[in-house]
Amino acid sequence: MGRHVIVALSALLLLSSTATAQIGNPAGMGVDTRMAKPGVPAPNQTNNQDRLFAQLAAAGGLAEVELGHMARQKASADPVKQFADRMVQDHSDANGKLKNLADAAKIPLPTGLDPDHQVVRDRMDKLNGEPFDRAYIAAQIVDHQKTAQLLAWEISFGEDAEMQRQAGSMLPIVLDHLRQAQEINAALTGAGVRFLPDAVAANEHRP
Repeated sequence: MGRHVIVALSALLLLSSTATAQIGNPAGMGVDTRMAKPGVPAPNQTNNQDRLFAQLAAAGGLAEVELGHMARQKASADPVKQFADRMVQDHSDANGKLKNLADAAKIPLPTGLDPDHQVVRDRMDKLNGEPFDRAYIAAQIVDHQKTAQLLAWEISFGEDAEMQRQAGSMLPIVLDHLRQAQEINAALTGAGVRFLPDAVAANEHRP
C-alpha cells in the first residue's frame, strides 16, 4: 500500500470519528434551535454553517456537472474524458441529495454558475485539445481541494445531522476525485502528485 493511500485512509478515519462524535453539533446551535431531546437538534434544524455549506456545495456541484459536460465534448485524452464522465455522474447524484436536504431545511440554493466558475468556464470555452485537458484538470484539482476542506468544515461545525452525514459520505468520494485528477495531471504535465489538501492532511498529525 503506497504512502499516499495510507495518509488518505488515516485522515478519513479520523474525520469519520470526528463526524460521529459531533453529529448535531450542540456547540453550534442557534438560539432558536428546536430540540428533539436535550442537546440534540430536531430534524432540519440548521445553523449559519449549514446554510453556507449548502450554498457553496451546490455552487461547486453545479460547476462540476457543467464543466464535466464540456469536457466530454472538448477533451482529447481518454483519461480526461473518463474523469469528466465520473464528475457528471457523481456530482449529479450528490447535487440531488443536497437539494433534498436543503429543500427540507428551506435553504435556497443557486441554480446557475457563480461568478468564479463562470470565469473558469469562459476561459475553457476558448480552449481545445491538450490545452483544454491541462486547464480542465488543473481547475479540478483546485476545486476538489476546496471541496474537501468545505466538507470537513461542515462535518465539524454543522448543526443539521443529515447534512453532516451527507458531507461525511461525500468526503471519501471527493478525495478519490482529487487523487485521480492529480494522477491525470502528472501524466499530462510530468508534475508530481500531492494527494491531500493541507487542511485535511494536517489531521493525520493530531493526537
